[in-house]
Amino acid sequence: MDINEFKEFGHAAIDFIVEYLETIRDRPVLSSVEPEYLHDLLPSEMPEQPEKWQDIMEDLKNQILPGLTHWQSPHFHAFYPSQSSFPSIVGELLTAGIGVVGFSWICSPAATELEVIVMDWLGKFLNLPSHFLPSGQGNGGGIIQGSASESILVAVLAAREEKVREMKIKRPELTEGEIRSKLVGYGSIHSNSAIEKSGLLAATKMRLLDADETSIMRGETVEKAIQADLAEDLIPYICVTTIGTTGTCAFDNMEEIGPVCKKYSVWMHIDAAYAGAVFCLPEYAHIMKGIEYGDSINFNLHKWMLVNFDCAAMWIKDAGKLTQSFNVERIYLDHKYQGASKAPDYRHWQLALGRRFRSLRVWITFRTYGQQKIREWLRKHISLASLFLEYLATDDRFEATGQSLALAFFRLKGDDTLTRKLLDRINDRKNIYMIPAFYQNKVIIRFVICGLDPVEKDIEYAWNEIKTVADELLAENEAAEKLQIKLSENAENEIETVKDKVNFVTENISQSFSICEQEKTVH
Repeated sequence: MDINEFKEFGHAAIDFIVEYLETIRDRPVLSSVEPEYLHDLLPSEMPEQPEKWQDIMEDLKNQILPGLTHWQSPHFHAFYPSQSSFPSIVGELLTAGIGVVGFSWICSPAATELEVIVMDWLGKFLNLPSHFLPSGQGNGGGIIQGSASESILVAVLAAREEKVREMKIKRPELTEGEIRSKLVGYGSIHSNSAIEKSGLLAATKMRLLDADETSIMRGETVEKAIQADLAEDLIPYICVTTIGTTGTCAFDNMEEIGPVCKKYSVWMHIDAAYAGAVFCLPEYAHIMKGIEYGDSINFNLHKWMLVNFDCAAMWIKDAGKLTQSFNVERIYLDHKYQGASKAPDYRHWQLALGRRFRSLRVWITFRTYGQQKIREWLRKHISLASLFLEYLATDDRFEATGQSLALAFFRLKGDDTLTRKLLDRINDRKNIYMIPAFYQNKVIIRFVICGLDPVEKDIEYAWNEIKTVADELLAENEAAEKLQIKLSENAENEIETVKDKVNFVTENISQSFSICEQEKTVH
């Protein structure tokens, strides 16, 4: 492909994206394909000869597109959003075109320094404590990781190595292997699965602790767990608090947990993958209480801040603890500017060596929207979740179990099986997509505001879809109950008839026996 063909292909790709996003509301949000559908459509080996880009685009439309779940559709209400925006898409295109790999400052100075700057911008916008910021007092700093899962694992590994260094001094009688075998971390039973996975990858124990009736992990619970493990000669090393749990977007009590972690020298990591976005809103300042105790924190820009996946912001209170854990030197990686305070070699802050120029699309997105528009965007989503609950309140067959930010959750009144059937039928229709969770030991349905540009009519559409399916389900259920009652009544009538027949036969038999006895006596 030469530069002219690239230009044609690029224009066609942009046209495809525009048409796709303009018509995304008209597409079923879930695919109708069956497993292995694509294996039947595509050849088993790559082509021997070059193919025309026009043919590739046709296959994209006819073969790939039917197998997609449309995450940017405003009818997608599952999980949490994985949003994009036009500026971010342009930034992604430019990043791919420029094609730098910025694992150290010398590899592309602008890539490193722009990341330092936008992470400082973002930290200030989110009102983070200054000790996390590159411009703050201390040794803090920020980095863009790929995902929250990656950020949590980085924090767990850094905390593990920091605790090993600490214990080698405090308990020199233990070998490094013995220290590692005793390490134990903590998270909420309602936390993301990434916390359990990080424990597996770090080869340490990771305990999931009970939360209160509102799904919040409390300080007393964490302290009891730490004390119990210390009594077993284990070594607590990290506690991952969650600000915005997966199921119901609950906020662990950092004000209580933070002092406990400080008391027992336990690293406190804050997973704010979704909810961290609203740190920029004054009306949600209360969910940040206790954040100053954090040693590290992560937040996904790709969830709710208009930057496409993958783009997870992470800040470290003491970057030295991170680089000390991950630093591996080779002669080919040396350069004379190593150690500059605002020119970090980010290869020491992450799992991989190579890294993408993610900060470019963040910079473009932030400049295109600005602080005011981003705040308006977040508040709009929260208001749309409230609008959904207003629709729900008009139908007393439903129970609105709560709202947290742009997540509303609800259920059908009655047995859990009704709510499960409702969700299954809705998803089978593929017009909207939601997922279940547990809240106070009951099955609930999560309704999250997602998509590229959700508006009020999308909420009305979703409510009508839910109500239509509920009407059908409850009508069938009522008919089944009536049929069951009728069958029961018929069964009771049959039983009475049989009883009458049995009584009649019994009486005849008795009479026959009586006659026989009389004849026997006469004879």
